[in-house]
Amino acid sequence: MNLFKSIEKTGDFLVELFHLVGLFVIGGTIIWSATHEYIEIMKSGVAGLDDILLLFIYLELGAMTGVFFRTHKLPVIFLILIAITALTRYLAIDLKGLDIWEILTLSGAILILTLSGLVLRYSEHNFSSVDHEPPTSRENKAGE
Repeated sequence: MNLFKSIEKTGDFLVELFHLVGLFVIGGTIIWSATHEYIEIMKSGVAGLDDILLLFIYLELGAMTGVFFRTHKLPVIFLILIAITALTRYLAIDLKGLDIWEILTLSGAILILTLSGLVLRYSEHNFSSVDHEPPTSRENKAGE
């Protein structure tokens, strides 16, 4: 039985290591991409609405990665906010090239995502349960 516990601990360690390395790679990629985009904006001398919205997408991705790193949980609201920002950016950039049905479809999608976010926030505030999961190994070390 001792061998099983040792194997289980090794597996837990490897999963945690993969999780951390993956988050650092994702975080680094977000920083790299956002920095590249910001440099391009500075070179052009002016930031358009599409540039600002793209920077907001990078900000949301970074915040989502940070929350996931600290809590091991991925709040769905971040994905909804990213989708809303991305659709808004697409709508703002390509408005002249879209027909009325595409505009209505995109606007409807933004409305549905916004309502979904409101429902999530409402239910999170009024119906959330206490989390009974044991703390992660990082939290155990921080508490010692």
